[in-house]
Amino acid sequence: MKNAFKPDEGISWHALPPQKVRELLSTSPDGISESEVQARLALYGKNILKEEKTSRIVIFLRQFNSILVYILIIAAVISLILSDIKDFFIIIIIIAVNSIIGFWQEVKAEASLDALKKLTESKVTVIRDGTERIIPSEDLVPGDCVTLTEGDLVTADIRLSETSALTVDESSLTGESLPVVKDHAVKVAEDAPPYDLKNSLLSGTTIVRGSGKGFVVATGKMTYFAGIAALAQERSPDSPFTKAIGHFSKRYIILLIGILTLVGTIAFLQGRPLPEIAYLLVAQMVSAVPEGLPIVVTIIMVVGALTLSKRKTLVRYLPAVETMGSATIIASDKTGTITEGLLTVHDVFALDREALELAAALCNEARGNSGDPIDVALSRWVTGYEDVRKLNPRRWVYPFDTTKRLMATANVVGNEEWFYVKGAYEELKKHADNAHALGDLELQIETMAGRGLRVLAFGSGRWLGEDPGAWKFSIAGIVGFIDPPKESAAEAVRVAQKARIRVMMITGDHPLTAREIARSVHIWKEGDGLLTGPEIVVMSDDDLAAALKTTTVLARILPEHKHRIVNVLQEHGEIVTVTGDGVNDVPALRAADLGIAMGSGTEAAKSAAKMVIVDNNLSVIVDAIRNARVIVDNIRKVIYYLVSTSITEIVLISTSIFAGLPLPLLPIQILWINLVTDGVQDKTFPFIKEEGDVMIRPPTRPSSQFFDKSQIRRIMAFGLSMGGLGFVLFWHLLGTYSYEMAVSIMFTSVVCFQWSNGLQAQLEHEPFLLDIRKSVSINPYIFLGVGVGIVLQLIGIYVIPGVFGVVPLAAEHWGYVIALSLAAFFVIEAIKWLEYRGSHPTVRI
Repeated sequence: MKNAFKPDEGISWHALPPQKVRELLSTSPDGISESEVQARLALYGKNILKEEKTSRIVIFLRQFNSILVYILIIAAVISLILSDIKDFFIIIIIIAVNSIIGFWQEVKAEASLDALKKLTESKVTVIRDGTERIIPSEDLVPGDCVTLTEGDLVTADIRLSETSALTVDESSLTGESLPVVKDHAVKVAEDAPPYDLKNSLLSGTTIVRGSGKGFVVATGKMTYFAGIAALAQERSPDSPFTKAIGHFSKRYIILLIGILTLVGTIAFLQGRPLPEIAYLLVAQMVSAVPEGLPIVVTIIMVVGALTLSKRKTLVRYLPAVETMGSATIIASDKTGTITEGLLTVHDVFALDREALELAAALCNEARGNSGDPIDVALSRWVTGYEDVRKLNPRRWVYPFDTTKRLMATANVVGNEEWFYVKGAYEELKKHADNAHALGDLELQIETMAGRGLRVLAFGSGRWLGEDPGAWKFSIAGIVGFIDPPKESAAEAVRVAQKARIRVMMITGDHPLTAREIARSVHIWKEGDGLLTGPEIVVMSDDDLAAALKTTTVLARILPEHKHRIVNVLQEHGEIVTVTGDGVNDVPALRAADLGIAMGSGTEAAKSAAKMVIVDNNLSVIVDAIRNARVIVDNIRKVIYYLVSTSITEIVLISTSIFAGLPLPLLPIQILWINLVTDGVQDKTFPFIKEEGDVMIRPPTRPSSQFFDKSQIRRIMAFGLSMGGLGFVLFWHLLGTYSYEMAVSIMFTSVVCFQWSNGLQAQLEHEPFLLDIRKSVSINPYIFLGVGVGIVLQLIGIYVIPGVFGVVPLAAEHWGYVIALSLAAFFVIEAIKWLEYRGSHPTVRI
């Protein structure tokens, strides 16, 4: 073992000849011994990806890591100290419900590494002690001699020592849509990128055709595949709503501490007993927290997710519903998202059409939809493919030769033996007997290649024998292949651009191919930039950020490049939506603000994504953005409604204390208002319809999505106005009625004027009376909420008044309630008209 490979040596195995690789790994074509296998297993470990698990206890405890929760816990503790058991249990139940909801979401969250591990859970054929055997791939060790054939999954990094027409599908790692030909004898530069490792195999790829043998050079965490898994462990960024709530909470807690300190100080200076001061502070803390906000936001997201599911979008992570509405960039994968994910004959130039079609059908190994993608594409292109093959039986085949880059067959055609060949034009031209007549054909090759097509030449002639040196034939024509764009892709891009969302295409394909596809769906236009992976590697983050401002196509991109691109865009304020379907997309899907996987993609991609598009269509994503924007609008509306309630209560209670008055609302009444009365109305907010055309406005930045100046101004205007009016009413009531009756009237008045506020909250951008029909039809369920609220409040004051410390109201008392409710309606109506007039100066009030 003294010469065996050590993981920290960082050897570039692809740059070494097979003999040198064998020496460094202390192995041979007969493999290694079982005793050596056990020693290397002990040294390198199993060929698996390990994952650090977070215990469910830790996940549950994380749910309490919120400033708003801390406030409620303090209020509950004070209630318990004051022997107010009823308030204590109500507050604890509120905290528990919110925490259980968050815990359930996290337990169902991502399992990216589990899916990545499934890709490598398979069997592999190795040679050990000179004997061929099949073992679990997790038992592979560096130095194992592995044999691979068509259909095998590569489960470790391998330096090839023998190849026979070996072709490999590397799309899951590199994004390259065409299979790659491998040749063990090819010399590869030490710094070659993964897609240029022609003499090696990478874990996670698949053998499409041919066979090969090689030596394992890296297993487990040392493979290139494991590097993708490591990037996939990165925590996804917080959603815009989470960021906004965090930003708001910090400012709100500072305000609250100031208010509590001021209230407590004034109450102390007024000579109030300490238990009463504590009781006042409990009331303030309970009033300050919009307890129902997390629950109703979750409900809005759930309803939104159900709506999206009807439009073929499955939501795996609820906050993703809101994040999608904030997207500023769609960084789309090419293969399977913008394109069909299926190689197709795109262009043909024939010198002899009949001979070309015969060569395409007979010099072909496709069986149904299986086989090399090029062969399958040709089989779909040739009319009557199976019949042509039956009528012209094969008598000899020259399998695809990676050195000569061609394949040939001999077939019986009309009782005569004919020769057919396909391959690289440069190779076929060496044997062509019509080389003098190929000028136009060569011009067509340049044109097709310039458009990013994969070009193959075809020839036919009399059968002259098996010796390639004796072959002579006429070139019949060329065929250009491409993975074509989906019909709906161009329209989806147009709608996204109309909504001022940038669409970028990121692929592992050749730059010319990528540009041609992007041009056809209007992603790329003249003047736009195109970056490649090698160019990105040498750029600083600042240079990359500058280049990305005008770049719409990124080609030859590796997983680490895509991951970096997403991070750089995010660092410069973009909300990035990433689409993908392969293992190569997993790191970017995890790092993105919103990762969207294709339904037909790998399990690894679907596990890393927060959304899954069932039918692999970019247009579905754009449609989902429209729905997400409506959802975001509804979240804004419910935030205004609930937070304005809290501000109103804070102002009402604070001014009463400053004036030396008793509490106008008891803690139990505040909880009833916040959770039951408001709670009935706010549950209808998820059903508010689209207000205007949300797709004609630009994306809103996270800092302005929630709690922006406009929203805070309206919240404060309503809270200060109604809190002040409430205080005046309470002062009047104390001089007219008993304290118990005054509190009863105030309790019902605050409940009822919140219904007026709820009706006004259905429209954010227009006054209620501007278009009454629209105002009452945008969400009919709000009236059901008001109706249920009326019933509950009547039960509270007439059936169980003792629970809330109130007495039943007489008819005369309802005049105060109605007056304050109308005042609330017209206060917010006036605010809306002022704002509407400011944005529509030609409108007369």
